[in-house]
Amino acid sequence: MIASAAQLRQELATRNASYATSRELPHVYSYGEMPVVVYEPCGDGEKHGNFLDASYRAILRNPEWNRRLGKIHTNAARSLPRNDRRWRELDSCMSSDALLMNVFCHPGTLRTSNVCSMLGVQPGESPLFGFRARVPLVNGRADRTEVDMKLGGLLVESKLTESGFQCQAEDLVESYLGLRDVFECRRLTKVRDRYVSYQLIRNVLAAHVLGLSFCVILDARRPDLREAWFTIMTCVRSSELRTRCQVLTWQELSGRLPRELQRFLQNKYGIEPPRLSVAAK
Repeated sequence: MIASAAQLRQELATRNASYATSRELPHVYSYGEMPVVVYEPCGDGEKHGNFLDASYRAILRNPEWNRRLGKIHTNAARSLPRNDRRWRELDSCMSSDALLMNVFCHPGTLRTSNVCSMLGVQPGESPLFGFRARVPLVNGRADRTEVDMKLGGLLVESKLTESGFQCQAEDLVESYLGLRDVFECRRLTKVRDRYVSYQLIRNVLAAHVLGLSFCVILDARRPDLREAWFTIMTCVRSSELRTRCQVLTWQELSGRLPRELQRFLQNKYGIEPPRLSVAAK
């Protein structure tokens, strides 16, 4: 299944090399067998090759969103050329956070019911990125890890080329208060005393505790991630909680987005709305 992640990374690397070169966007390539395109802001600072112009302008105008751009690229010292400006995580063409912000910071995305009805949120909601759900732990403290986005009553996890939903040590996962109330723990997958798909477990717990819905948005070219999602869902005890959890592909979402955003996703990511079969037509 990891082959799906590698294949998508190769496709995005090739596509972005052409995209950046043809548009003369400032960029570099990472070191390694499969160089990754990493963009930097254009000279005036008003544009960035990894973002659609309309989305980037909106990000710059919003202080909270703008701060999200500042996340330092943790592997830059060993994987990228030296630069006067420190490389950021959202500079990379592989960044699922950058994809998420391109879509949901665009001024037209949440103005109409097209996208909102698909996600089950009200038009006009403003996204909050890097939301700390503070899921309670058995020791009385709270988890400090972040959910990619909160949109009204919805928590969102964004995925693109990541290998999976992370694994986590058994003792840490079992330190969450209510774990056994929400999940049939004996059915959760473990490998060498580490729970598989930890991010899904944590975010379902967050939705349960906060009374919110939860959605994973992933690429249709990643059937392995969809399979991991359904594996976790079969372990959720409450049918009511399961109905508040959904999985959506970027491709399904793209058909309801503004036209310029659709073109951007197609050119840069190869994300296109799913084609209807002859029978469906």
